[in-house]
Amino acid sequence: MADAKVIPFDDDRSRGSRGAGSRRRGGSAESAPAGDEGPVGEVQPLPVRGAAEDPAPEPDVSPAAPSAVEGGGADGGLERRVAAGLSFLRRRLTGDYAVDDFGYDAELTDQVLMSLLRPMYEKYFRVEVKGVENIPAEGGALIVANHSGTLPLDGLMMQVAVHDHHPADRHLRLLAADLVFVLPVVNELARKLGHTLACAEDAERLLAQGELVGVMPEGFKGIGKPFGERYKLQRFGRGGFVSTALRQGAPIVPCSIVGAEEIYPMIGNSKTLARLLGFPYFPLTPTFPWLGPLGAVPLPTKWTIQFGEPIPTDGYAPEAAEDPVLMFNLTDQVREQIQHTLYKLLVQRRSVFF
Repeated sequence: MADAKVIPFDDDRSRGSRGAGSRRRGGSAESAPAGDEGPVGEVQPLPVRGAAEDPAPEPDVSPAAPSAVEGGGADGGLERRVAAGLSFLRRRLTGDYAVDDFGYDAELTDQVLMSLLRPMYEKYFRVEVKGVENIPAEGGALIVANHSGTLPLDGLMMQVAVHDHHPADRHLRLLAADLVFVLPVVNELARKLGHTLACAEDAERLLAQGELVGVMPEGFKGIGKPFGERYKLQRFGRGGFVSTALRQGAPIVPCSIVGAEEIYPMIGNSKTLARLLGFPYFPLTPTFPWLGPLGAVPLPTKWTIQFGEPIPTDGYAPEAAEDPVLMFNLTDQVREQIQHTLYKLLVQRRSVFF
């Protein structure tokens, strides 16, 4: 706790060789070996005419002879991968692929974008996921998480966590700030990943379609806070996410993320540069901008993402979405649950990096 200074908040799958059930082309041309000769002087019985012949030896399907196995071997797997890749490229070049009304490209996300994010998730940050079973297997739900880290890598890692670990193979649609959709390249990639503008209208449409929606109510206040305030939750806006969940009767799933706070320890903020560039803040860290592009490499901290028990909202009347007292109480309940889990995970953490 001392290091945190917290305060009381992936078609080849079974490429399996058709191996186990495959057979050798043709049978063995050798006859069955004759029986061993008996003792000297012993009369051996003559073979009975018409009797069944000795069975042919079992076909050799051992891995030592891969050329004899139909459709197996590395060559077959490579051919399938090349064919799948060429087919994917053809669809991309000809436009023979689908996106939804928000620009989400499921094929590109599953086959390319997640594959690019996964090494960072598995090898660099070594993310440990807990409580993913608390996310509903179907229907709309709202995941509410804390936000930190100077750059919004925590949202992307949470998206990979749901995509790779949820037993129902659900996909998380993140609500992102306006800035994301005005940046070149970033705008297009965010849309392809299924992100959309953080507004009530888009959130309600996604929930009504039975989608899993992710929101980080702290916004820039959370992601751009100083290192000295790490793991202290900032204000959760005006509780608009609660109103959205109430209107759709969607459960709210609190999510706590530990590890993101330390990837870019923000020790200062150049407000002048931020205004000139049109950014909400311009971070100064021990490595950025002093080391140039190298300073933009995040520290390899160890992450934990925990999804808490869902808070139901389907038991309230339709007009409850307009009740400010109820909205405040539910917002505070979600915030307190996230903060309490953060404290617990920090106590259990052995090190920032291990």
